[in-house]
Amino acid sequence: MVKLKKPQLNFWQIWNMNVGFLGIQYSFGLQQSAINPIFLFLGAKEETLPILNIAGPVTGLIIQPIIGAISDKTWSPKWGRRKPFFLIGAIMGSICLFAFPLSPALWFAVGLLWILDVGNNMAMEPYRAFVGDKLPDNQLSLGYQMQSLFVGAGILLANASIFLFQDWFGGGEEVSGQIPKWLYYSFFIGSFLSITTILWSVLKTPEIPPPDEELKEIERNRSLPFLEKVKKPFAEISEAVKDMPKFMWKLSAVYLFQWYALFVYWQFITPLFRSTLGYDTSEAAAQAAKMSTTYNIVTAVVALILVPLTMRFGGKKIYAISLLGTGLALLAIPNITDPVYVLFPMVLFGIGWAAMMGIPYSMVSKIVPQERRGVYMGILNMMIVIPMGIQTLTFGPIFKNLLGGNAVNAMYFAGIFFVIACILALRLNVQKEESVSDL
Repeated sequence: MVKLKKPQLNFWQIWNMNVGFLGIQYSFGLQQSAINPIFLFLGAKEETLPILNIAGPVTGLIIQPIIGAISDKTWSPKWGRRKPFFLIGAIMGSICLFAFPLSPALWFAVGLLWILDVGNNMAMEPYRAFVGDKLPDNQLSLGYQMQSLFVGAGILLANASIFLFQDWFGGGEEVSGQIPKWLYYSFFIGSFLSITTILWSVLKTPEIPPPDEELKEIERNRSLPFLEKVKKPFAEISEAVKDMPKFMWKLSAVYLFQWYALFVYWQFITPLFRSTLGYDTSEAAAQAAKMSTTYNIVTAVVALILVPLTMRFGGKKIYAISLLGTGLALLAIPNITDPVYVLFPMVLFGIGWAAMMGIPYSMVSKIVPQERRGVYMGILNMMIVIPMGIQTLTFGPIFKNLLGGNAVNAMYFAGIFFVIACILALRLNVQKEESVSDL
């Protein structure tokens, strides 16, 4: 298929296109730092945290590739191709965030997490493809690192709100089975941001109409019988996996260790501080939020700085070094017992998070065909959620039986996995038939 020529966008056009990521990532920030404390407040045991978080991997595995495949075959002159999907996802997320702190029991909170993850994944996947649709190859690095900036800013706001509201409105003893009132405000703000930031991008950024050849394919798809339409996305996913570039298969090995380790960190950073700093759950949750706030400040600051670095030294080298730094940060955290000094490793973590949220998407977007960008971004997300699913199913027994139920050992485990991911990232050489500049 003939490559679509796309106009160059200015800085503020790329900025407006990515504003919606602020709301999506605020929601993910709450999932990283506030959901597991809520589960603990409602009576969950530490060893059950992995399995209680299985909603994310399962919904991501199912929702993102399907939505990607469907959006590839969608076009409306009024609504566009990707925007209807991430707008619907934002509405679902907004409703769930408002309801989450009102959860009367653990089962209710777990159920809401499933619905919230469906909404977030419905918004996330077409948003990744949306950026690739709009930008020419020479602006993809800037586009995806701009997303990293908003990833950092959204999670930063979420986590800053947690420890600030805990400081302003907290206090008093924890009551078993009850969610502290100070947590409510963070979720209510997230509910507002989820829909308003997406609306900003929807209203400010027009989509590029597909070329005539694609429009004819979309029309043929619309004329299919209902059952054929249902089968079509699954056939698209299967065919795309069969034709997937070798580069993506190598990236999947990196992602296996990277995302397994990240899920361990997010689940066990609060229990870690109950052990190393002697905090109760509220204090530990607030300290975990400070950790996340710190690394997301770094992410927001360095995200755009990585653009010229990747152009000069190559995405592979910057990505691998960033993964190594993240691993060293996780190995250091359990050995620091001062609540201020323990924030320092988050500088390395923040650089790594900026690289993880931008560089792989830029690299993949340049080597996949335009007409399949949505489904391949969904498959890329499958490479994220499969390791997370494996983690939720396996790490509970590992934590209890091999790591002695010790959150310190869990953090060491995650650090070692990041070092392995770094080594595997050094294999990310693009084949000649897939090569493009600045990979």
